[in-house]
Amino acid sequence: MVQATFAATLFDEWISEGLRDVVICPGSRSTPLALAASSRPELTIHVRIDERSAGFFAIGRALRTSRPVAVVVTSGTAAAELHACVAEASRAHVPLLIVTADRPPELRGVGAPQTIDQRKLFGHMVRRFEDPGVPSAQGVDSWRPLARQLIQSAHNPYGDAGPVHLNAAFAEPLVATPSELPEEMAREPEGWVRSGGVAHLNDLRVLCVAGHGVSAATIEECQARNWVVLGDATARGALPYFDPLLRVASFASSARPDVVVRIGGLLASKVLGERLREWRVRTIGFTGAGFVADPDRLVSELLTGLPSAGEPKADGEYFQLWADASARVGEWLGSLDVESAPLTESLVARCVVAASTDHQVPLVVGSSMPVRDVEWWAEARTAPTFANRGVNGIDGVISTVLGVAVGQSALGLVGDITMLHDVSGLVDGLGTSGGSCVLVVVDNGGGGIFSFLPQATALDGERFEQLFATPRPHDLCAVARAFGHVGVEVTTIPALRRAIDHGLDTKGLSVIVVKAPARADNVAHHDDWNQRVAQLVDGA
Repeated sequence: MVQATFAATLFDEWISEGLRDVVICPGSRSTPLALAASSRPELTIHVRIDERSAGFFAIGRALRTSRPVAVVVTSGTAAAELHACVAEASRAHVPLLIVTADRPPELRGVGAPQTIDQRKLFGHMVRRFEDPGVPSAQGVDSWRPLARQLIQSAHNPYGDAGPVHLNAAFAEPLVATPSELPEEMAREPEGWVRSGGVAHLNDLRVLCVAGHGVSAATIEECQARNWVVLGDATARGALPYFDPLLRVASFASSARPDVVVRIGGLLASKVLGERLREWRVRTIGFTGAGFVADPDRLVSELLTGLPSAGEPKADGEYFQLWADASARVGEWLGSLDVESAPLTESLVARCVVAASTDHQVPLVVGSSMPVRDVEWWAEARTAPTFANRGVNGIDGVISTVLGVAVGQSALGLVGDITMLHDVSGLVDGLGTSGGSCVLVVVDNGGGGIFSFLPQATALDGERFEQLFATPRPHDLCAVARAFGHVGVEVTTIPALRRAIDHGLDTKGLSVIVVKAPARADNVAHHDDWNQRVAQLVDGA
């Protein structure tokens, strides 16, 4: 009874702090937690049989709802399966409550089944770790403070949000009815609001690099000050087509800023990184959108919060220089005859982003080439856009898409290897909560990004294919259908548009496999488009 009351108290306190989604993986040792969560009507319960998929699904829910999400698993390797999602949540500042059930201390280290050392299992990646031991009646007064400290450390709107870990030990019997819960704690006053810094950038040429974690409102405010905002694939409203523009030496020279402002994470563009190192101008970081990524050690000033509303306007001519160049690229791309043109991966990215905008449904972009094609060649995003850019892995992306879509709708754009890597996410699909999810899979027969890297030319073809491209023979439509989902194949942009529209009007998961040209052709296509942009810029 004490254990059941402990578990019920945890969820009661977490609900009062805003918890609404709990992802549960079946297991015996976690029974008190599963029963406590499922008894609360305020919570939506998502049951997923694979812990690794469950963790990334929870990331998707947290991204979509902007609330902490709890993940409940049993002991042993089930807990270890969450390591990848904890790493992503830590670097991407996604609030997760990782709750691992455990054997009582006397059964640890003595060969008991399904037992590993779960203490500080995730190291320094979690914002807080607690291992309170088997609940006892003597510790009842500590239960609510424990729960509140955990969820506030995870959510932390005024600091470093991310995952927390509760290792909850339970002894048999595991099934019981909770008794009366301890009294609620007094609500604490709202925390202090971090004020924005003032950088005094009036009349200067200001280039703002906005990475993961920067809101659409922040981007809009920066642009209102005549700051040129270059954003990653998840940025809404940032200036598009900056990567091909910066590949043009003449434009990069004329577009050299006086000041660079950094907010949030890194962008995918290597060219942007090269230009920033080349320019090496005064660089100011703002911490209000999370950790300021700065692997090149270019940030010389770090200000708390976000840019102040009182920041004066920067150089308007510099802003217009970028706006005009981007508009020229956009006009050229918009004039392309995509109805009859050969299908390319960049056109697919543009089509998917356009569909997200037209339907105003969230978009989740996979790593490798999809995130780059969206960042470099798509129009500015207006619908919420997400990506697992904490550690940039391809693992768990399908589950993240499903987590964003569940109960509502979403679009996903991934590669073929990414789909196969997280095929276990297809097992539970959207679960019992329903919704509509369209997953666009670019099938180019392997890992397309490696064709852009030195390995493609340094190795002979057979060895490159074996070690890096790693093509797989699976029929991806058949894979989707085998799990009970819709699977269709398209080879043209008009067919892709129709398939997306139909998929968003259909309940459940629709997998659209786009048969893309060979990977070498994709490299040539990118080179051709970059050359066209250079001609546009130099001609102007």
